[in-house]
Amino acid sequence: MRAMVYHGPGQKAWEEVPDPEITDDGDAILRVDTTTICGTDLHILKGDVPAVASGRILGHEAVGVIEEVGDGVRTLRPGDRVLVSCVSACGNCRYCREGRYGQCLSGGGWILGHTINGTQAEYVRVPFADHSVYQAPDGVPDEEILMLADVLPTGYEVGVLNGHVRPGDVVAVVGAGPVGLSAITGAQLVSPSHIVAIDLADARLEAAKGFGADVTVNSSREDPLAVIRGLTTGLGADVTIEAVGVPATFELAVKLARPGGRIANVGVHGEAATLHLEDQWTRDITITTGLVDTYSTPTLMRLVVSRQIDARKFITHNFGLDDFPEAYDVFARAADTGALKVVLSR
Repeated sequence: MRAMVYHGPGQKAWEEVPDPEITDDGDAILRVDTTTICGTDLHILKGDVPAVASGRILGHEAVGVIEEVGDGVRTLRPGDRVLVSCVSACGNCRYCREGRYGQCLSGGGWILGHTINGTQAEYVRVPFADHSVYQAPDGVPDEEILMLADVLPTGYEVGVLNGHVRPGDVVAVVGAGPVGLSAITGAQLVSPSHIVAIDLADARLEAAKGFGADVTVNSSREDPLAVIRGLTTGLGADVTIEAVGVPATFELAVKLARPGGRIANVGVHGEAATLHLEDQWTRDITITTGLVDTYSTPTLMRLVVSRQIDARKFITHNFGLDDFPEAYDVFARAADTGALKVVLSR
């Protein structure tokens, strides 16, 4: 089969590799019909995730059809159309029993495209299949269901829920890429008074308006702190959500929060960011971090099916599976191409 293989920082190739095989009773082999590229994949290619070894197949999101299952799989059978979650869960360890699947103690968590071969391929082995895939609902296109593999639950869980967004809050989202837009989407479910999107790219800020941001700030031309304070009688945002993963955006998210505010870090950081405790220690702020657990996926799936969340808005570019090199180029140059989520299909 063909797959997108990582060969060290800055190097990748769409090339022939061996087909995956079942290696554990809980495995399933999936024919990948639809997949995508994540910002995390770009971080890997920058060298920000050193746990990813050369030779690893990238990707952790897919919709497809079960081809084969191990003897221990109980809830799936060949022919089932399923969503592959970005997080794999054994279902039995302490953290899985708490719904904290991202911290799975038995070899799960974020492993696809990280510590084992991933989904940017014609076929993929999915471990812990009973607990790591979801039956895809009839009548909803693959590409819309695909948005539930990672981006929607990440923005909602790690941004909105970890940040304890409440009705009437002023929410500042730093970064209007796919995860930031997912946080905006999720925040709307709890009726904040204002959602402020902050970015450097006008195209992404325009997209943020379509997702529900009522205030947008291009921080290359305007001071986000002045805008936020203008909305809050000088206090600052109730919740700031960092959705980029670079030191400057984290430090800005902290600065924008009011005393007693909450800062939810969602971005994948590849280098140290400074927390100025000499300024912050008196301000009663709460900072949360997290890897998505995907416990919200069934809820979000119902909202996508009922059209209360329109997953179609994320998709800006469509490619065939053999177009991975072009798709990566378009996604990596999002400021120029306007790319949000690129979808690759058979």
